Amino acid sequence: MADRPRVIGAVRTSLRSVGHSQQLTLVDHLDELRTRLLVSLVVIGVAFGLCFWQNGRLLQVMNAPLAHQTTEQIRHGNGPLGQAYATQRSARDLAVQLRLLVGVISTQPTSGQDRAALSQIGTSVNNDIKRLSAPPQGDRPITLGLGEPFTTTVTVSLIFALILSLPILLLQAYNFLAPALDPLARRRMRPLLVAIPALFVAGVMFGYFIVLPAAIHFLQSFNSNQFDVLVQASPYYSFAAKLLLTMGLVFEVPVLVVAVTQSGTLGTPQLRRGRRYAIAASAAVGAFLPGDALTMLLETVPLYLLFELGIAISALLERRRRASAARALRTAEQVGA
Repeated sequence: MADRPRVIGAVRTSLRSVGHSQQLTLVDHLDELRTRLLVSLVVIGVAFGLCFWQNGRLLQVMNAPLAHQTTEQIRHGNGPLGQAYATQRSARDLAVQLRLLVGVISTQPTSGQDRAALSQIGTSVNNDIKRLSAPPQGDRPITLGLGEPFTTTVTVSLIFALILSLPILLLQAYNFLAPALDPLARRRMRPLLVAIPALFVAGVMFGYFIVLPAAIHFLQSFNSNQFDVLVQASPYYSFAAKLLLTMGLVFEVPVLVVAVTQSGTLGTPQLRRGRRYAIAASAAVGAFLPGDALTMLLETVPLYLLFELGIAISALLERRRRASAARALRTAEQVGA
């Protein structure tokens, strides 16, 4: 009991995990939970402030997958932006013909005043041609509501803040649950603490560079000649965030496989026999995500490879555990002898 005040003080003032052998009351656990939540909120707040400060660059990052497909739609004259671009090209062609006409007239004998007027017209036409030669601009979604630019910016900043804060949030959750784990279980958990955020970030990157562009291409191209396609900001960012979050969670498959085998629920031989079900599940996830047949293949293959990676890691851990048990048994036999 003499050590208990020091334990409580450590919970309140330190961010280190409580030891497995330390005894805490319910109030102490609630106090530690409050500390972990406060630290997590502070971290999210700092990350949100940083992301909101750089919201322009973050919006450019989110808009980049939209840019290529929307620009292609505009080049083909689809939608209001495409029609406006077609009108722009027609005006440019007319300006080019006008410049040729001004050039022909300038070769004729004229007075100095007429030559000055033609020179001014030629300069104005050249400026108009440069302006009308600009490439199509369709890399930014539209907003309709008065406060939509603000709310959308806050949403995007919060999404990135949560992604940036994920490692620290996981660390706080682990430190709160760590007292229930013995030292051996803690050592087994340490690789997972690194693998979980790493795999999540890998899934988000895979979704951003592979899945999201393919989904945008499929959805915007589908029956596009029957609709005036305009992408609204809030639904687009919501769709993109859900898709990236889904891919980040799906990439946690190796961690799930390792957790299942380490808990003793299933063994690696059973998982190997269930490969056909893993292939079917990977194909189902690929079919659920929007895209064409090639996109489905690009999504299914990495998911199945992640399942195989989980089996390989589980088998390696099982071999190490058997080897450790064999060494312990030999040591015990030698001591007994």
